[in-house]
Amino acid sequence: MGITSSTALWYASRATGVVALVLLTGVMVLGIMVTGKRGLPGLPRFGTTMLHRNLSLLSVLFVAVHVITAIADPFVTIGIAASVIPFTSPYETVWIGLGAVALDLMAALIVTSLLRARIGRRMWRAVHWLSYAIWPVALMHSIWSSKDFQHGWLLWLGIGCAAAVAAAGAARIAASLARPHRAELPALTLAQLDPVARGPRDYTRAGAR
Repeated sequence: MGITSSTALWYASRATGVVALVLLTGVMVLGIMVTGKRGLPGLPRFGTTMLHRNLSLLSVLFVAVHVITAIADPFVTIGIAASVIPFTSPYETVWIGLGAVALDLMAALIVTSLLRARIGRRMWRAVHWLSYAIWPVALMHSIWSSKDFQHGWLLWLGIGCAAAVAAAGAARIAASLARPHRAELPALTLAQLDPVARGPRDYTRAGAR
C-alpha cells in the first residue's frame, strides 16, 4: 500500500513511534550504565552527559510528533483527552492507556527539570527515578497497541531494544559487584600506601628504588 494523503498520518504516527522507542532505549541504556562520575569509554564525562541530554530531548520531540499524528489519524479514535488521561481511549483502551502513562511520566520529568532550582535536588532526583518506568511502559504500548510490532522486523526491533536494556542492566550489576564496598575503601587505601602490606616482593622493589 503506497503513501497517500489519507494514510500519511498513519505512517507518520508509526514511524515516529518506532524512532521514539529506539531513542528511549538509548536514553535508558545510558541512564543505566553511566552514573556518578563514570562516563562512556573514549568520551569525557561532560560529553556523556550531553549525549544523554540530547537523546532525551530528541526522544521527547519524536514522542510529541507521534502523539499529535496519532490523534489526527482518522483511522483510529483516540482524542486529546485520552492521550493524557490513561485508560480513557475507546480504541485499544489498555495499551493506549499505557502510552498516556508514559507521556505523563515524561511530562513530569520535563516540568520538574525546569523547576529544579525551586523544588530542590532531592525532590528532583525522586521524580527522576520515574524515567526508569517510562521505557518498559512505552515498550508494552508499542508492541500491543500496534499489530505491526507483533511480527516481522518490528518485533525483532522490540526484542533488540529489550536485549540492549537487559545487557546494560547486567553490566551495571556486574560492575557494582566488582567494586569494593565503602567500608573496605580505607583498608584498601592503607594497603596501597603501606609497603609491608603490599608484600615482600613489592617492599623489596620499593626499597631498591
